[in-house]
Amino acid sequence: MSRQKPYLLGFVIVVLSAGLLGALFWGNYQYVVSNPGGTDFLVHWVGTRSYAMDGLSPYSDEVALRIQQMVYGRAALPGEHELRVAYPLYSILLFFPFALIQDFNVARAVWMVVLEVGLIFLTFLSLNLTRWRPKPFLLLLLLLFSLFWYHSLRPVILGNVVILVALGFVAVLVALRNGQDELAGVLLGFTTIKPQLTVIFILFVVIWCIYNRRWKLVLWLGITMALLVSFASLLIPDWILQNLREVIRYPAYNPPGTVSAALGELLPQAGRRLGNVISILTGVVLLIEWFFSLRAGFRGFLWASCLTLIGSFWIGIQTDPGNFIVAYPALILIFSLWCERWRRGGELLTVFTMLILFAGIWGIFIYSIEPSYQPIQSPVMFLPLPILIIPLLYWVRWWAIQSHTVWFDRFTHHILG
Repeated sequence: MSRQKPYLLGFVIVVLSAGLLGALFWGNYQYVVSNPGGTDFLVHWVGTRSYAMDGLSPYSDEVALRIQQMVYGRAALPGEHELRVAYPLYSILLFFPFALIQDFNVARAVWMVVLEVGLIFLTFLSLNLTRWRPKPFLLLLLLLFSLFWYHSLRPVILGNVVILVALGFVAVLVALRNGQDELAGVLLGFTTIKPQLTVIFILFVVIWCIYNRRWKLVLWLGITMALLVSFASLLIPDWILQNLREVIRYPAYNPPGTVSAALGELLPQAGRRLGNVISILTGVVLLIEWFFSLRAGFRGFLWASCLTLIGSFWIGIQTDPGNFIVAYPALILIFSLWCERWRRGGELLTVFTMLILFAGIWGIFIYSIEPSYQPIQSPVMFLPLPILIIPLLYWVRWWAIQSHTVWFDRFTHHILG
């Protein structure tokens, strides 16, 4: 009987997991039937399906019209979002299994399950990365927070692949910590599915690896990119030019995609100049921190990686607050360091910060929401998370790189116990 127990336990786990996934799909399906949307997923579902079924380029005007007709019931009018495919062509490797599902509502519900499971894995992998084992009650709060705070729930509802990209970032860092540089290189290559979001992070990781002579990551990143680009070129030989055309036209029909553009709408007189200053300062700070992180050991590299992911929001490359879930590992790093230093005080501070982030950011979104074909977030959403999380990262910087001063350690220990 004892030999059968592991098999029985495994069977029970599989059955329970299947039941939970089934319940999650059913709940998602009920939601999507009564709440049309999911446009981030719709664009790539239609684009991939159009190529797979009809041989049409995802970047073509005909495919764009198909997407617009599904959303608006007509072609997009001047000033409306054009809903065009702007991802690299090899992204169809990810979307192809879902494009085989003919009913969009079913495909969207399944995709939402993948993203929700991805958020759970993102939490556990981030905990593994920081080697933090929170108490069960705090772990439960972290899981609930990871599923329902603004920067998680919005990409789930819209169907944004950024959740899987964020998971890929954390997996890269875990692989690097474990000395699995080949795996890290491959994973890093696949995160380029959203290149505007990954370029700064990839640049930093490559510089760090070259300095530390970890050539395997650089080699396997190059091999992965060569294979992905070659695969896409076999499908559509000139896809790079077509994709580049879409990337160039992307900002013209999207909401503000940089902190400069966002502040330009919020503060018409001086917003753009202020945004440009912020972007320049962000770039300078990142360069300085990259330099110091080269010899800081893995923990210092991890801290600098988290700062890089957040700094990419403000550095001037086109993005969107819907992508800010990539900052989640930085939150876990901050929380883990608080709890490492102060235990009970750190746990209370962690819970308080999650409440502030949850209620505050949702409150700002609801107050500033702009109605359209779907609820449109205000440009102000570029500001809350970075404004809070960057100072918190610098608060724990010295602990992260193990060079804090004695007087500051004693002071904070006295305040928080």
